[in-house]
Order: sequence, then C-alpha cells, then structure tokens
Amino acid sequence: MIELEAATLLVGWAAGGWFFLWVTTRRREVGLGYGWLMRGIFLALAAGSLVAAFATEPAWSREAVTLVFVVAGLVAAAVSVVRRAAGTSGQRVEVQRRSARVADMTGIDRAETRFDASAPEFPPVLDLVAAAVGLLATLAGAIAAEGPTGLAVARTLVGALFTGAVLSAMLLGHWYLVQPGLARGPLLQMVRAAGLLWLPETVVMLWPTGMVSVLDGTIDDGYNGLLGWFWVGCVAMTLLLVVVARAALRERQYSAVMAATGLMYLAIVTAFGQDLVARILLVP
Repeated sequence: MIELEAATLLVGWAAGGWFFLWVTTRRREVGLGYGWLMRGIFLALAAGSLVAAFATEPAWSREAVTLVFVVAGLVAAAVSVVRRAAGTSGQRVEVQRRSARVADMTGIDRAETRFDASAPEFPPVLDLVAAAVGLLATLAGAIAAEGPTGLAVARTLVGALFTGAVLSAMLLGHWYLVQPGLARGPLLQMVRAAGLLWLPETVVMLWPTGMVSVLDGTIDDGYNGLLGWFWVGCVAMTLLLVVVARAALRERQYSAVMAATGLMYLAIVTAFGQDLVARILLVP
C-alpha cells in the first residue's frame, strides 16, 4: 500500500512525456512546433504539481527539484524558439524533396517553407536534461511517499514513462495533420514504446501488495470487486489498442496514421485507467 499524491503524479506525467519528447526530437524529423506544443503541456503539468503540493503538504525535496525541472524546461523552450530559423534537418530535406518533385511534374517552382541551413539547430540534449531532472523530482516524490520505498519508486517511475509514451503517441499522431510529409518512424517508435512499457506497468501493479489483493477480495474496493475488474479491462484494452494501432501503421494509406491516432486516443483513457485506478485502490 503506497500513498498517492497529486503533485508526484503530475510531475511524473510531465517528466515521462518530456522523456519521449526527447526520443522524438533527437530524430530531427518533426517540426519545431511539435516541441513547442509538448513543452507547453508538460510545463503546465509541472506547474500544476507545484500548485497541488503547496495546497496540501509539500515534500520540499520534490518541490525543489520540480522548480529546477521547470527552469530546465523553460530554457529548452527558449532555445527552441531562438533557433527556429534552422528548423530541423529532416524537415528541411523533406521540404526540398517535395518541392523538387512538384517542380519536375509541373515545371513550376512552388513556394516553400524557408529554413536557414547555416543557423544552429535546437540541441535535443536540452530536452533530455529537462526530462532527467523531472524524473528526479518524480523519484523524490516516490521516496517521500508512505509505503515500501522500492515498490513506490518502481510504480511511480514506470507509471510516468508508460503514461508519457501513450500520451506522446496520441499527440504525435495529431501532428501529422500539421506536417503531412512526416515519415511514420517517429509515431511507430512511440507506439512500440507504449507496448513495451505495458508489461512492466502491469507487473508493478500486480506486485504484492498489489491488484491481486483487490481481485481476491483481500482489499475491499468498496464496489464488491467491480473496480478491480474494471482495472483488468483497462489493462487488456490498452494492450489491444496498442497492438491494433501498430497493425494499422503497416498499411500504406495515409489514413492509417489517422486510424492509429484514434486508437491511441482511446488508449489514453484505458492507460490512465490502468495506472490511476490501481494507484487509488492501493492507497493505505
């Protein structure tokens, strides 16, 4: 049984999502606007963590590191804006390729997004630094929580990465509407990450004292076991949705990307249910 605090939960979501933002930005294929969107979301979550902490009982070690996380995130965001003229190398190549193709087919040079190839690009390592600091804040919150420390750390960190991967997959899928020439590699990577993290997420929630105790009635969920079976349904549906999304991305049509995005939209609901329902039921 482990104490659940909103501040740790929120900073964990922000840190896990920021880690997978780094996984995407280091490929240098997705436009800078995607990073601006994601950093804004995760900074809001980190700020919400601080508000939640000071509205209750702050764990000063967690809050101090969360403040550093916010600062590191703001630095990454600022550098990304300052260096926007360069775009990303992968995006520049794609724009040039598509423009050349149109010119060959029509004989007309179409207007294209202009990038300054000589300007310095945004360094993705700044996203990695922000994510690492955020995960340290999450770790501090897990250590400060009431309950077995090792299990609290495992559940908190794995949960942060799992929900971060699913959230990143869903938001990245929507970005294909903004950048339609983007290859499927970044989205495939996010869907795979969500699938790989599903197993450790399930295992740490079953580890004693875990959801097995809810399912066998040792821990009363207050609804005659209904919430325990709801959790089982979320676990099964999350895996199914991720597998079907991966299968959809094997299709060559562009609509397959939108289908996979819709499936990951549903997976957000079931994945957060898989994580949150277990955490709530296993509170001391």
